[in-house]
Amino acid sequence: MVREFKLTTKQREAAELLAGPQRHTLFAGGSRSGKTFLLVLACITRAIRAPGSRHAILRFRFGHVKQSIVLDTFPKVMQCVYPTLKYELSKSDWYVRFPNGAEIWFGGLDDKERTEKILGTEFATIYFNECSQIPYNSRNLAMTRLAQLVTDNDGNVLPLRAYYDENPPDKGHWTYKLFKLKQDPESRQMLGDPDNYAFMQLNPGDNQENLSADYIKTLESLPPRLRKRFLEGEFRDMAPNALFSEEVFERWRVLDQPIPDMLRSVIAVDPSGADDKDNADNDAIGISAAGLGIDGNGYVLHDLTCKVGPATWGKVATDAYEREMADRIVGEDNFGGAMVKHVIQTARPNTPYRAVKASRGKTVRAEPIAALFETGKVRMVGYHRDLEDELLGFTTHGYMGEHSPNRADAMIWALSDLFPQLTKAEETPKQIIQPRINRGANSWMYEQ
Repeated sequence: MVREFKLTTKQREAAELLAGPQRHTLFAGGSRSGKTFLLVLACITRAIRAPGSRHAILRFRFGHVKQSIVLDTFPKVMQCVYPTLKYELSKSDWYVRFPNGAEIWFGGLDDKERTEKILGTEFATIYFNECSQIPYNSRNLAMTRLAQLVTDNDGNVLPLRAYYDENPPDKGHWTYKLFKLKQDPESRQMLGDPDNYAFMQLNPGDNQENLSADYIKTLESLPPRLRKRFLEGEFRDMAPNALFSEEVFERWRVLDQPIPDMLRSVIAVDPSGADDKDNADNDAIGISAAGLGIDGNGYVLHDLTCKVGPATWGKVATDAYEREMADRIVGEDNFGGAMVKHVIQTARPNTPYRAVKASRGKTVRAEPIAALFETGKVRMVGYHRDLEDELLGFTTHGYMGEHSPNRADAMIWALSDLFPQLTKAEETPKQIIQPRINRGANSWMYEQ
């Protein structure tokens, strides 16, 4: 049975905005506010109106657009709004064709071959889904194909349209500069046609008729940074000269695909700072699991940071060592390196261990790791919210977070061990570890 389709008051306002004269429209706001549904509906409606027209729905990763749009939102929109309209879905080239010859293509901008195939033609509509993950240069390349001139059923030329949606990232993102500040993201000059860029905020509260009360309560219980983004739909203030960004984490995050076998994996331990007496987080033991895949990329597998006694955190670290079939455990020795080694080898005798010394500042150690994240050479497997919060506090002027970054420090030690060619070695390993590739891709668990 097809449920009755009904827009909320705010969604009707959004639909009216899409009918305006502007070429570019961004819907930004919280999770499950109806943004994607409305813009997929707009693409379908324009396709039905204009025989032979072509439209593109793009995301940074093809796997994400396939999962979230092709297999989820698109069929839901068709069932709710156009239940009797037939269409054909090509699963080789990934496009939908309607009876009037109009097509909607689905693509990811991270796949060079697929991108070239899609952008080898022209479109009347381009929709950038979750554009917080899309680099500005990729958006600009796609915009060169917004050029198809077709007429609608009434004989009028179908105006070209670019649609965008996102859960708002920080204010350093190009969407904030373009749609909120009305500036060119690169030159910082004011736009010559600011009226051509329309913005609307849509939040879960605007879609309560279609959401459960439990879902809203879940969003309300999120940490402040996440609540601001996914419930309140606000752009986050960006730390000046920040090394890490939410955009980069989201762009490369591994969620719906298996990770490769690991050449190496490491467990890193960052003991609490004993001289940080006034820090409410000074008893947290940073524990991180990371691996180097056969594809050459690094993967942050687990944040296992805990506030427990030595016997317990020693077992947490050594259990992770066994579970991930790690090569060794790395421990920072500024605050009792001998103690860390003793705890590890008491929990599991003869565990390979390497002590590292923080002879450089946190920022210096973090900079090459931030560069690896930026290029996709390191990727988050699943969500590590507390860890990511700490990483966002790293700037070129030092760490600006509220508490000692135990989680982040442990992760940085682990990745530094996996990418020694990009980071200054603190100590030469006493033994050469031969790569092994017998770790299965299913030896990890997502952290949700």
